[in-house]
Amino acid sequence: MKSAAVLVALAATAVAGPKKDPPKPPPPPPVVVEQEPPSTPFPESNDPRRIIGFLDVRVDGAPAEVGVQFQRDVEEEIDQRRYFLATRARMHDRMTSSTKWTEGCVVGDCLREVKVQTNADIVLLASLSGSGTSYGWVVTLVGTERGKVLGQTSERCDVCTMSEALSAATRATLALIDHVPKDLRAGDAPAVVKPVEPPPPVHEDHHLAGGILTAAGAALAIAGAVYYFTQSHDTNGLILAGGGGGLLVGGVVTLTF
Repeated sequence: MKSAAVLVALAATAVAGPKKDPPKPPPPPPVVVEQEPPSTPFPESNDPRRIIGFLDVRVDGAPAEVGVQFQRDVEEEIDQRRYFLATRARMHDRMTSSTKWTEGCVVGDCLREVKVQTNADIVLLASLSGSGTSYGWVVTLVGTERGKVLGQTSERCDVCTMSEALSAATRATLALIDHVPKDLRAGDAPAVVKPVEPPPPVHEDHHLAGGILTAAGAALAIAGAVYYFTQSHDTNGLILAGGGGGLLVGGVVTLTF
């Protein structure tokens, strides 16, 4: 009986065949990591472009990516034939080699070290804020040579999208940059002092007017005196003589000076 059971089990195994493992899933495709293109090197000393850098970018009430996008938009829209724009990250990378500059230097004499390390004569300070559909921005340009504010643009949009706000802020920033004078040292130039002009020469009309006043005053004074004595001391004669005397004095003064 046991032999028959063994034979039946062997027969079933022969019919079913050996046990097979389930098929393995195909391997996933390789992950391709996109590398950012290498950053454009800072211009050489003989490059005519003006170097401008973002020194501080603050975002309040909006995602931090807004600040990155704003810098990217300005960099893409700026005239790259005239300007070289460095992002905040690139500016701070250059400043790490300095032993004189510290975080928080945004105005004043400490910006001269930024000029030394990056050769940028202008830095941008940007503050972006947002809440719901309301966005605002303040962008300030500061010169690194003297550490003084060169210009500022500020605006607020109460009903707009993030994209609209960034676009408006970008346009305002580019217009602000274009209005900066080429020579930032012009403010240090000495004031032009105009030479003192000599007084105008005395013309002949001056003497003529004095002579006329003197003659008219004398004639009027004499006429008043005559009228006073011939008209029984009429006071009108005294008034007439007094007026003539005034003209006489004025004429003499005019001739004298």
